[in-house]
Amino acid sequence: MKLMTNIHERNQMNITEFILLGFGDLPQLHILLFLVFLVIYAVTVAGNILIIVLVVTDQHLHTPMYFFLGNLSCLETCYTSTILPRVLAGLLTGDRTISVTGCITQLYFFASLAAAECCLLSAMSYDRYLAMCKPLHYAALMNGSCCIKLVVGSWIGGFISVAFLITMISQLTFCGPNEIDHFFCDFRPIIKLSCTDTYMVEVASFISSSIFTLPPFLLTVTSYVYIISTILRIPSTTGRQKAFSTCSSHLIVVTIFYGTLIMVYLVSESDALRDLNKVFSVFYGVLTPLLNPLIYSLRNKEVKEALRKALLRFFVF
Repeated sequence: MKLMTNIHERNQMNITEFILLGFGDLPQLHILLFLVFLVIYAVTVAGNILIIVLVVTDQHLHTPMYFFLGNLSCLETCYTSTILPRVLAGLLTGDRTISVTGCITQLYFFASLAAAECCLLSAMSYDRYLAMCKPLHYAALMNGSCCIKLVVGSWIGGFISVAFLITMISQLTFCGPNEIDHFFCDFRPIIKLSCTDTYMVEVASFISSSIFTLPPFLLTVTSYVYIISTILRIPSTTGRQKAFSTCSSHLIVVTIFYGTLIMVYLVSESDALRDLNKVFSVFYGVLTPLLNPLIYSLRNKEVKEALRKALLRFFVF
């Protein structure tokens, strides 16, 4: 009888919503943070949509490299949109609650898009590897069919890779406390709140990361080892600079994305580094999608030329 009472009490304690603490310890800065994040979100969406429009409308950008870039911009727009609208709403209204279902849904889309970005960055690295190391075979190997397969595979692979893990998380029981010390629903903070055994979920997370995230990362690193080795063998300084300029933008994006990702999930484990974890999370979840269009537009002659022609057409008409 006592056992049945305990089970009933536990079921009564099951929570249905979380509280995202976010930046709750800085109430005096909420308006300022709202304005900052609003500007970041607007510029991020506008910048990435501009890249997509340029890639679609400018014939000179109808190449594999810019096809991948257009998809990356689309992905980044979705990526930041899974986080910032909820953050903005919380800062503006003060309502920091989110349902358990809504939280797990946000985690699913955030993790899926992050996995898809790993795959897409890997495909872009492979494209640059073929262009630099196999120039005579580039057109034959990186044809339209191959590009579409790589992009579709990246999108579908990202969403499928996380589905099983999210299903396991949805089966967990949460019975208090219900405060998530983060500004969005990330894997580690959610797992910490479960009152059931999470060992199998953590094992599934490790296996999923090893299968779907580590190989794209290793392929990206390997591609750039070959690319840099090829560039260093070019005899003239001008030739090396020209060759490096074709892949420098992508290399910067890859470094920022993986660098901050590693900082968040491998370095910031202790409670003492929790605030630093938030800073790195802001960087790779919010600032990276903002920086990508800026990096590509400022460092890429073709994109700058396409933008110049688009502005001329706009002001003429």
